[in-house]
Amino acid sequence: MPDLPTDSLRLIVMGVSGCGKSTVGGALARQLGLDMIDGDDLHLPESVAKMRSGVALEDTDRWPWLDRVAQVLAQQDPGPGRIVACSALRRSYRDRIRRQVPGLRFIFLDGSFDLIRERLSARLGHYMQPGLLQSQFETLERPGIDEVDVLTLPVDQTVTQLVTAAVGGLMQAAEP
Repeated sequence: MPDLPTDSLRLIVMGVSGCGKSTVGGALARQLGLDMIDGDDLHLPESVAKMRSGVALEDTDRWPWLDRVAQVLAQQDPGPGRIVACSALRRSYRDRIRRQVPGLRFIFLDGSFDLIRERLSARLGHYMQPGLLQSQFETLERPGIDEVDVLTLPVDQTVTQLVTAAVGGLMQAAEP
């Protein structure tokens, strides 16, 4: 297999809260020598306050955030590509970012409600309240087969297994 061209790689690790976006995105970034940005850090303070108080975000809260995610990904500064951990739950959210970031790829970390709820209940110190998980699953539009830029991985694997599968899928997609 050819080497994965990482200098122009733009990647979103996506899924509901608690699926492992930041953990897998960080491990993948280290493996590939890329920059990794946690999309949570790009939320407006008002949105963080809403989520902290257990209030689900609305699209009017999400649009400016998604535009900031796209801006971070679209930056053409010299250096390696970059990964952003971003829920990107609806197709319209993914499409909004796609329009601004040519060649964007997604890795969708897919898991059952029960598995993710269990993980969230063990997570400490995050502003996303476990009670909001139901709204995340209700908002989630799993990528369709026509979204050829999305690699879906089941989260019932170790981080090492997920990173290996992600690299393999990205390399396969990069083949001519």
